[in-house]
This record gives sequence, C-alpha cells and structure tokens, in this order.
Amino acid sequence: MKFSLKRLGMILGLSSVLIAAGCGNADDNTETTDSEDTTTSGVEGEVELVYVEWDSEVASTHVIGKVLEDVGFDVTVTPLDNSVMWEAVANSEADASVSAWVPLTHEAQIATYGDQVEDLGPNLEGAKIGLVVPSYMDVDSIEDLTDQAGQTITGIDAGAGVVGAAEQSLEDYENLSDWEVQTSSSGAMTTALGTAIDNEEDIIVTGWTPHWKFQAYDLKYLEDPKGSFGEEETINTFVREGLEEENPEAYQILDNFFWETSDMESVMMDIYEGVSAEEAAAKWVEENQEKVAEWTEGIE
Repeated sequence: MKFSLKRLGMILGLSSVLIAAGCGNADDNTETTDSEDTTTSGVEGEVELVYVEWDSEVASTHVIGKVLEDVGFDVTVTPLDNSVMWEAVANSEADASVSAWVPLTHEAQIATYGDQVEDLGPNLEGAKIGLVVPSYMDVDSIEDLTDQAGQTITGIDAGAGVVGAAEQSLEDYENLSDWEVQTSSSGAMTTALGTAIDNEEDIIVTGWTPHWKFQAYDLKYLEDPKGSFGEEETINTFVREGLEEENPEAYQILDNFFWETSDMESVMMDIYEGVSAEEAAAKWVEENQEKVAEWTEGIE
C-alpha cells in the first residue's frame, strides 16, 4: 500500500536533527529550502528529494537540492528510513534520491525496489564500509580481535547495511563468535567514538567513507580478509519512473550530479562544526560554480 510522503514527513516532524544511520549533528530542517533571489533561469516546478539521514547523504542531498533550487525549482528534502526512502521513489511519492549505496549497503532495498526505479549511476565513487578503530589501538585486522572494547562493536541503526555486514562478520570470523553488535544511531556512535578517543579507550565502530570522523580523528579500517564488508562501493542517484519525460531539466541535473569524496567531506565537516546543512550546502555551491555549471549545462 502506498504511503503519503507528506503525511510521513509531518509525523517525523520534518525538523529532525542529523542522526541515524550515519549522522551527526546538524541543524538539518526537512523543510522546503528557501532561496534568496538565487534563481538563474525560468525553470519552474517542484522536486521532492528523499534521503537516508546519514552525514554523507545530508551533505549530498542539500547540495543537489540547492543547485535545483537555484535554477528555479521548488525543492523539498525529507529524511526517511532506508526502505521507506526506496519505497517513496518506487511509488512516485518522491522524485529522486542521491543516497543509494551500491552494491552491498542497500542490497536488500535494491532487491525489493530496484526494478521499480531508474538508477542513474554513481554520483560518488570510492565509498567504503567496515569496522573502524582509533589508530592507537594495537589491532589491524578483524582476525586480530580478541576481547577489545568488551567484545562489543558499536553500531548505528539496526536497518543500516553496515550493521548487517557487522552482524555477518560475527558469523564469518570464529574469533568473533562471542561478540555482539550494539545498535544505536549515527549520532550516538560518533559521540561514543569521541568519548573513547578523549579517554584513549578501546572502541570498535561500524564506519563508512566518506564521513567527517576521518577528518576529525586519527582512525583506521580493520582489514577484512573474509570480505564481510564487501569491496568499495558507489553512491548512486535513483529517480522515479517517468521523471525524465515529466521533468527533463531536473532529470538532467540529477543525471549530471557527480562529485568527489573531498567535496562531500568538506560539506560534512562544516555541518559537524555547527553550520546548518542548508548553509553548508550554499557555501559549497558558491565556492564550486565551475562544477555546478557542469551539472546544469544547457538548463535555461
């Protein structure tokens, strides 16, 4: 049964703070972004973007939302749970998402909804998930773990792909048979990570790249010889069926959207340091007009 995205947005409050599958701490209001006379063309219409509320996807969604807004679209951005995000686009309750982690992290969602949406391909390459520890810990591989951190892996929300991979690692590695994955939220995970580092204590967390924590702290991935966390991933853009015919300008911009890890992490770091998601996105767009021009080429 289809759900109403706007209704769900109201239920969620549409003013949630950064969270949960990867998210830290931002003033991220899920309201239609307001442009201050930045429209540069005669393009009109509405675009609804949905995203999973991880730091990386907060950054990418607000940046592409700002670009769409600047050419004239009325843009709404809404954070949703992984599966609900995919369902919203599959059911045409939303137009697009730039938050698909392919192939492992969103494997279950791709299996369920992949044939009901159009995959426009990567908007970022070189993404990665795995177990992450402070560099001062004397362990380099998952196979080396014994009783560190109370035999606990600090995870994020239970529906996240990286948590599923961590749970799989408990089965794949005999030395982890007595370990547990403790789920929480992205914000709780990064808070626990910061506290442990301040006290120079052991901690193992579910991690992913891009993420601001790699700029804020000296961290390392544990080697994964059994491949529980897969290989490098891409973050893809996917749109509802029919968007290209009904809104070709928005489709073109979304299809052209592609940036680098350093771009995303600069936006994430600004948000981590207290800048609102909207302000951080606007700052990046203003400072990267040449790249933005590539995404909007031909839009009049």
